[in-house]
Amino acid sequence: MKPDSESKLENTNNGNIPLIISTQLEHLCHLDISQQPTLHRKTSIICTIGPSCDTVEKLQKMIANGMNIARLNFSHGSHQFHEQIIANIREALRRNGDEMIDVAIALDTKGPEIRTGIIEMFASYVAKFTCSCKESNRTYLLSIDHLEKEKYKGKNKHGEKNEVLLQSGNDVIVTTNDAFVSKCSSEMIYFDYKNIINVIKKGSVIYIDDGLLMLVVKKIEGESIFCKIENGGLLGSRKGVNLPGALVDFPAVTERDCKDLQFATKMGIDIIFASFTRNADGIREIRKILGEKGKQIKVIAKIENQQGVDNADEIIREADGIMIARGDLGIEIPAEKVFLVQKMLTAKCNIAGKPVICATQMLESMISRPRPTRAEGGDVANAVLDGTDCVMLSGETAKGKYPIEAILTMHQLCKEAETAIFYMRTSEELMRLTPKPTDDAQTVAIAANSAVQSCQAVAVICVTVSGRAATLVSRYRPPVPIYAVCNNRTITRQLHLWRGIYPIYLKAVNTDWREDLYDRIRYAIKCGKEQEIIRDGDPLVIVSGAAHGYGATYGLRIVKA
Repeated sequence: MKPDSESKLENTNNGNIPLIISTQLEHLCHLDISQQPTLHRKTSIICTIGPSCDTVEKLQKMIANGMNIARLNFSHGSHQFHEQIIANIREALRRNGDEMIDVAIALDTKGPEIRTGIIEMFASYVAKFTCSCKESNRTYLLSIDHLEKEKYKGKNKHGEKNEVLLQSGNDVIVTTNDAFVSKCSSEMIYFDYKNIINVIKKGSVIYIDDGLLMLVVKKIEGESIFCKIENGGLLGSRKGVNLPGALVDFPAVTERDCKDLQFATKMGIDIIFASFTRNADGIREIRKILGEKGKQIKVIAKIENQQGVDNADEIIREADGIMIARGDLGIEIPAEKVFLVQKMLTAKCNIAGKPVICATQMLESMISRPRPTRAEGGDVANAVLDGTDCVMLSGETAKGKYPIEAILTMHQLCKEAETAIFYMRTSEELMRLTPKPTDDAQTVAIAANSAVQSCQAVAVICVTVSGRAATLVSRYRPPVPIYAVCNNRTITRQLHLWRGIYPIYLKAVNTDWREDLYDRIRYAIKCGKEQEIIRDGDPLVIVSGAAHGYGATYGLRIVKA
């Protein structure tokens, strides 16, 4: 569940703003910073799990403070490592002991990416010595014999923490020769993409380590690419590489991804974040690998390159949702275009009724500081105003010093931003853009949103088997929470992907369908009262099937709590 705020407002629709306001400008004019935001947060928070937060005790705190989806980054760590993290998450949920609160687990694939090789230990030692002597204006002759060189190598056989200095203006050779995979230095860097020599040309730009390092291609000879270092700095092992504008010929799913997807089905993962999705074929291939055992898993396509942007429409049709991965995207396309892509993809997903996630560097400064910058606060708020369903924390929780503070900050920023949304206009636009004629379920969802406005309901309660009723109501962005009561735990957890849905798991206890329906409605009302969102006598909109089972015709009614 998305946690409560500290106080209750009289008008649960949108703070204390009168419902008679008819334009967005009037709505914005009535915003008041002295008023507390609405009681509930509609936007879900995704947290990346890493060394800063992988213990059961820390995960308990993250769940209690607002984490809705736990992300496991499979670019790092073994299956054994991630299996322990999954066990810790489930143990944290068990210890918290709140049936209303559940967390989805998402597997983020490594994807078909390019990475550098491993820095040679001796090269790293020389680089660090050079850096330490830089300010002395003296030249040092460093001499070390073979035995000493081997001693330094032995300190870290993988060289994963070593770095070399790439000096701006110097030349460096990029190679695909496997002989250099563990011998990267300031003169020679290994790339693990064999076909790079055929997709770049003289003058092409190569970015390394999220764009911190920049190389320009001077010439290509055999397996070697001769480059000039335009933007220098320290290079570590296994850093990501971007080739902006290049049409790479990666497989949609790598051999490693196949193993990770099979692991996902084995461990009961709820969501797949498919890295570097370039077209709909990539999503179809992932579904094929997941097979019958993994058919319930939701597949979210990560858009992080120009090809993904160009094929956005077909990807949105095929995938269960979209993640706007702004890190790599901001390197692959001009930085000043990223916000346009963010708005475009968010709008397309809103119209299609597919969940959209905004990710990367949202509260980046909180990796090392307890408070965000003003710009980061505005970034989160604007993503919410654009219509994102989820916001994601990466390094802020995985490796940051303040993972709990980052979640609480994100929680508060989302609630404040949601107060500034003019829901009436948003709902009207989405209804108008829905193709006609609508089916029974969509018609009821549209009617439910209209009913909320008309009777000033404080919540929508959806009794659902497949989750579709709740996601359709969410599609039209009601200004109140949607309590989705479901007897399938996987579907319950996956509903965190959609904005405004408060998933409630309740296993079937009554064999009579009608009595079971009433039990679920009563239980949702009980949960709403415990959260102080629903009070006695409040109007509620109920959406439920008119018969038992999947795909039953939907019905709508208004009741008093």
